[in-house]
Amino acid sequence: MTFQYPLELIGTFFFAISGALAMQDKEHDWFGAAFTGFVTAIGGGTLRDIMLGSYPLVWIGDINFLYAVLGGVVTAIIFFRVFIHLRRTFLFFDTIGISFFTILGVEKAIALGVRPEIAAIMGMFTAVMGGVIRDTLTNEIPVIFRKEIYATACLAGAIVYLLIDLHTPLERNYNLLISIFVIIFVRLMAVRFKLALPGFRTKR
Repeated sequence: MTFQYPLELIGTFFFAISGALAMQDKEHDWFGAAFTGFVTAIGGGTLRDIMLGSYPLVWIGDINFLYAVLGGVVTAIIFFRVFIHLRRTFLFFDTIGISFFTILGVEKAIALGVRPEIAAIMGMFTAVMGGVIRDTLTNEIPVIFRKEIYATACLAGAIVYLLIDLHTPLERNYNLLISIFVIIFVRLMAVRFKLALPGFRTKR
């Protein structure tokens, strides 16, 4: 039994929650929150599939992904007052979303026959682009442009997955869980200890 399909639905669910919660400080109605949750959940995977020429798009070919988005948005709306009182709720849901989407993006790219290096980039792209769209819609600086470890955590997990897959006999489902844990660990440790990559500055 593979974990891939349920993980895809769970990742979609969590990303939809993070997208809807991103509207908590904005003056928008429930439809605005639902729309933001929707594009956050399917944005990265949609752009990945278009770039790789994979059709139909996953959420068009499988109605369960729309149900996962709907479930995430409804959950965010019902438990909104609970979530907004938990300081790190948004971070938690976003971290779970990017960890699942990174590894599933890598697997999708590998299945379509691309090189491992490209698969790692596609995994990272799948994870971060939904958040970029979310931040753009909410007039925030996209998280990948802030001085914090975000996309780097996704890339690290993608590389770990590929190294284990290509160079060890470890069973695939265990590889999935290990690689997802790596992303969650790196991301949360970076936030906890305020870790960041060196800033990019031009000399004057």
